[in-house]
Amino acid sequence: MRTIKVDDVMNSELSAILNYMEKDRGVERETLIQAVEEALQSVSQRIGVSDQDIRIGIDRKTCDIKAFAQKEVALEATAKDADKISLQAARKIKPDAEPGETVEVEVTPKNFGRIAAQAAKQAIVQKIRQAERSQVYEEYKDRIGDIVSGAVKQFNRSDILVDIGRAEALMPAGERVPTEEYQVGDRVRAYVLKVENNPTGPALIVSRNNPDFVRKLFQMEVSEIADGVVEIMGIARESGYRTKIAVKSNNEKVDPVGACVGMRGMRVKNIVRELSGEKIDIVRWSDDVTTYASNALSPAKLAKIWMDEKAPKLLHVECDADQLSLAIGKRGQNVRLSTRLLGWKIDIQKTEEDTTFEEKVTRAVDSLSTVDGIDRRQADMLVRAGFLSLEGILAAEVNDLVDATGLTADECLAIYETAASQQPQMEEE
Repeated sequence: MRTIKVDDVMNSELSAILNYMEKDRGVERETLIQAVEEALQSVSQRIGVSDQDIRIGIDRKTCDIKAFAQKEVALEATAKDADKISLQAARKIKPDAEPGETVEVEVTPKNFGRIAAQAAKQAIVQKIRQAERSQVYEEYKDRIGDIVSGAVKQFNRSDILVDIGRAEALMPAGERVPTEEYQVGDRVRAYVLKVENNPTGPALIVSRNNPDFVRKLFQMEVSEIADGVVEIMGIARESGYRTKIAVKSNNEKVDPVGACVGMRGMRVKNIVRELSGEKIDIVRWSDDVTTYASNALSPAKLAKIWMDEKAPKLLHVECDADQLSLAIGKRGQNVRLSTRLLGWKIDIQKTEEDTTFEEKVTRAVDSLSTVDGIDRRQADMLVRAGFLSLEGILAAEVNDLVDATGLTADECLAIYETAASQQPQMEEE
């Protein structure tokens, strides 16, 4: 019966591991063998090889592991001369050896196989980790600015760890959208902000808060932007709430706003859905700053806009009282985002109203007296009683008209019927 040696078992296992790692994990065999040799070299003192000039060699075919030492050839050498070898013994290794030369001698100890196996295992595991980290870094180092998708793996306080397949990405608290909440297992898409190659492994930092995340979504969703026909000129964002994006067309036949909105608004709706309902204003860019500002402050209608000659980068805007709150926006959001988009300060003021009360009354009377069935005297009495429009008349009762205006019951009834006859037209308008 053939005796199976420990070293034979170890060699067989090492060979099997090397084959597996090479085929299934994509790590080169030679890289692994060199890693094992280096690991054994570093623990040579512990495995019973005391020579300083030591070399560990692994046979590439059989996976036999042996230790070799450099020894000086001497005419005679005793057991005490650990760094020397006799001429007779040296010539068995190198037939033409001469005294004073150095030859390489195998010094593999008896217990080498067991300790070497453990060191080899640790070296392989470490090398695999290093190789996988290197592969991850190589895969993602050129993907800065891309969008990746993955699943929420765990939370570290307010930071989120996202599993994106072969790697894990970190979404710091500052890169999260404040209005979004996540659970472990939730699928998320995020923008690759940076990739760092740290000693502990590659670090992927991703973001959903960055304005470039919106930019990339538009590039992916709008083919005209990807092709360069439509260009994004600026983005101002308050993540989770509202984004303003300015676009221009490099082809006069293509409407940049329409291209971004898409058929029935489907393109922008897909982006809004990805951003969890965040509002998006698509603004037409212009090289004229006043026109650009007017577009940015929409949907508010501005009465006047001009640049301040004394203060650089300052715009003055005037709008009617009913448009002021729309121009400023909820908690100043509309003007704040417009300021970021333009890079100009914007001062919004209400238009000074020079119209007197009597002029307003006259205008209301003129408008109401154009209705067939209402003369100017009746219109004047209705307006001064507070009935400024046909809608206001219909909101009251005939008796209320009589009591408030001083007109006769017959007149009020005729006026009410006139207003009622105009109702279908008003609704259509």
